[in-house]
Amino acid sequence: MWQPDELGPGFEYSTLPLMDDDEGVVVTTLVRHVPANDPLALRATPSAPRFAFLAIHGWNEYFFHAELARVISSAGGAFYAIDLRKYGRSQREHQSAGYITSISDYDEDIHAALDVIYENHGWDIPLVFYGHSTGGLTAALWADRHPGALSGLVLNAPWLEFQGATIVRQLGTPIIDSLARISPEVILPLPDTGFYNRILTAWRDEHEPEPEEGDTDPFTTTGWSFNPKWRRTPSTPVRAGWLLAILHGHAQVAKGLDISCPTIVLTSNATLFSDKWSPDMRSADTVLDVEQIWRRVPSLGRVTTLIRLEGAIHDVTLSRAAVRTQAFGEIRRWLRTYVKTDRPGH
Repeated sequence: MWQPDELGPGFEYSTLPLMDDDEGVVVTTLVRHVPANDPLALRATPSAPRFAFLAIHGWNEYFFHAELARVISSAGGAFYAIDLRKYGRSQREHQSAGYITSISDYDEDIHAALDVIYENHGWDIPLVFYGHSTGGLTAALWADRHPGALSGLVLNAPWLEFQGATIVRQLGTPIIDSLARISPEVILPLPDTGFYNRILTAWRDEHEPEPEEGDTDPFTTTGWSFNPKWRRTPSTPVRAGWLLAILHGHAQVAKGLDISCPTIVLTSNATLFSDKWSPDMRSADTVLDVEQIWRRVPSLGRVTTLIRLEGAIHDVTLSRAAVRTQAFGEIRRWLRTYVKTDRPGH
């Protein structure tokens, strides 16, 4: 069932079959971290996990965040990540990359993953979800629909509102709805500057200084290592039916959710949108407007925590080393405070 993963020793994946859709065969892929087999596992990582942790990626993404896995494992978590249908390890040649028509389509993927997690760790293990960007929207809506299922929810720059303003979403939804009814798979001509990819690959222009001698941070030296077939540049094309599903998700968030478990939201402390490259983009969210995220946080659920990280990029766990250290510290502190990790009979 488990096979060696491309991330190397300590990482394994399992392909889980799902129901076919209009494009044919559909699968989802579960990746797990096995610290005992990982030579880079952090010191003092517990041998017996106290909670399970499932990470959900964002748009044009897949799981490649080995450092996140090691941090969560060291905090006592059984770390799993899912490559949702039509993304990354789960995409097949006959499929339109990332395409769905309802965010709830992912319930089947998530429940298939949970079946494996519970089979491996028992039904009483506390469960924590993690979602980044679009994955944050997916995780938040799932948590709202499944009260009591989670012990905690971690959201990394979740996409909770359409870019521009709520009024833009409200005015644009009828137009996208009409287009999606006529041709749901039509590709929308949305621009991609490529600046975020420059940040992740440590690209620098001729005016930017070289990394300091002895610097080993991938953010400033080599860039993060990912499969360009699964994280594309330019980004995966956006289709009308998919965007309509996202807009409907934003509308649900705007009405207010009732997530029953404690929730932590981490974002950059600043947004920087521009059609011209600037080194300042290495210290800001260049994908989403963080102030829009902040406005939605109080209405997510009953217990919410907002962490604004100075110098973070869109994916705070891929920021420069000092920011990552702070982000992981905040997550670990929150897990100790809010997530029940004492299992009955264990």
